[in-house]
Amino acid sequence: MKNFKPKPWLLTQPVLIIGTYNEDGTPNAMNAAWAGQWDMHDIMISMGSHATTDNLNRTGVFTVAFATKETLVAADYVGIVSGRKETDKISHTGWKSVKGEFVDAPVFDCFPMTMECRIKEKLYPSPTGYYIIAEILNITVKDEYLASDGKPDVEKMNLISFDPIHNNYLLLGEKVGNAFSDGQKLK
Repeated sequence: MKNFKPKPWLLTQPVLIIGTYNEDGTPNAMNAAWAGQWDMHDIMISMGSHATTDNLNRTGVFTVAFATKETLVAADYVGIVSGRKETDKISHTGWKSVKGEFVDAPVFDCFPMTMECRIKEKLYPSPTGYYIIAEILNITVKDEYLASDGKPDVEKMNLISFDPIHNNYLLLGEKVGNAFSDGQKLK
């Protein structure tokens, strides 16, 4: 075995696109990977100091979309280009947006699933950022990504995850089992 010093290697890490409006009303987006489910109706995101952070401080609302194989290049772009330097990043991506139904934040047209969220709490604020605890107010899923039972079909979405070990994006795979069921075989 080989040992490593502590690193941000919790796997898998979603590739999330956080959507906000700039002060002038233009849509803004950033790529974030350090996030997860906080509880049944809340998510947590680790935020650095970004234009998106400024927008969150001003409005308290945002959208979270799940990046896909098809959106990979533009999703990476919004993560490597600062919204403070390029105030109209979205024009370079080809993404179109509409205002969310539940929050005043953009819902981008190219993502299969988007959450509309409102900040409930900011933890450990500092000049370098903070952690967001946000309430999920609504989840929008495009019809073509719904399964026969009417729920989202994750296998159809071509979702990607971030590999922090090698700085890669990985395509999430196929179903391999049934949660809360397969373990019954060992009872």
